[in-house]
Amino acid sequence: MFSFFKKKPVAPEAPEVQIPAPAPVRQPISSPIASPIASPVSSSVSSPVSNSVSSPAASDSYVQQALMPIEEPAQKQSWMTRLKAGLSKTSNNLSLLFVGAKIDDDLYDELEGALLMSDAGVDATEYLLDALKQKVKDDKLLDAAAVKTALKQLMVELLTPLQRPFELGRHQPMVMMIAGVNGAGKTTTIGKLAKHMQSNGQSVLLAAGDTFRAAAREQLMVWGQRNNITVISQASGDPAAVSFDAVQSGKARGLDVVMIDTAGRLPTQLHLMEELKKVQRVIGKGMDGAPHETLLVIDGNTGQNALAQVKAFDDALKLTGLVITKLDGTAKGGVLAAIARVRPVPVYFIGIGEKIEDLQPFVATEFVDALLP
Repeated sequence: MFSFFKKKPVAPEAPEVQIPAPAPVRQPISSPIASPIASPVSSSVSSPVSNSVSSPAASDSYVQQALMPIEEPAQKQSWMTRLKAGLSKTSNNLSLLFVGAKIDDDLYDELEGALLMSDAGVDATEYLLDALKQKVKDDKLLDAAAVKTALKQLMVELLTPLQRPFELGRHQPMVMMIAGVNGAGKTTTIGKLAKHMQSNGQSVLLAAGDTFRAAAREQLMVWGQRNNITVISQASGDPAAVSFDAVQSGKARGLDVVMIDTAGRLPTQLHLMEELKKVQRVIGKGMDGAPHETLLVIDGNTGQNALAQVKAFDDALKLTGLVITKLDGTAKGGVLAAIARVRPVPVYFIGIGEKIEDLQPFVATEFVDALLP
């Protein structure tokens, strides 16, 4: 689980406001009801029957919080076990090279091939090899174990700039726009993040901005019903309008976080990329400075194609962070090195499975320990 570090509130909290439910109110708490909101377009709001949210006045006492890695020993050990298992295909290709190896050109050649096979990319591979050779020379390293340790240190140094805590509390609500290609796991990632935030005291609103794929809208609705989270959706129409509605609703209700799903698209689909830019502009009209976070969800199995996605979406949207999913069982875990070297957009979270706890903040040392145990 995630943990939040909280500062002492600077002002007394405002009382919670109960949003009354339409009669009758004999439905179970997880059952959604539709209720209209004041907005430029007609969107449906899937909202829990009993939904307590803070009033807008609570913003005076809102405090900044940081989404930090797990610290409990048992949970940490469990996470590291799953992470090492998920990256085992990548780590095996690298770690086996150092078993009884001699420090010679053959080792460097094999290491170069293993890094390229892990989709570290040419730039990162050349950088790591050049730095490793220099370190071996300067430190007079004579055995394979010492060279492996040196490589781990270099990889941590390369990946550490990608590590950045995910901070809440800079705005109320904090508006997050989530993008990605089809099949990357956007909607599932949104549901997991929303659940984690909610369990740590954050009030969350979800917006089903993917108005083209009905399954995405329904999938987000399921997350809302399951976790008692309001979902704003529209069967068809303009995703920008749905996003605008969500921002306005989040502001009016004094919520902490508004997360906006978007339709999956390839970066080569230029007309769809332009539509994504429009969604981002309209969100900004709903709230100055929004979206405060623009995240790209990437399938870790796509390898070097992931780097191409980062470049294209970053050029279009000015990304603030990445979420790397489906790293479990991949042989392409080295793609983070390619991202760090070519387009170092922060990696907020990595996912190595389907469960809620399988999505955790990215920590460079943990990732490298799993790659080179």
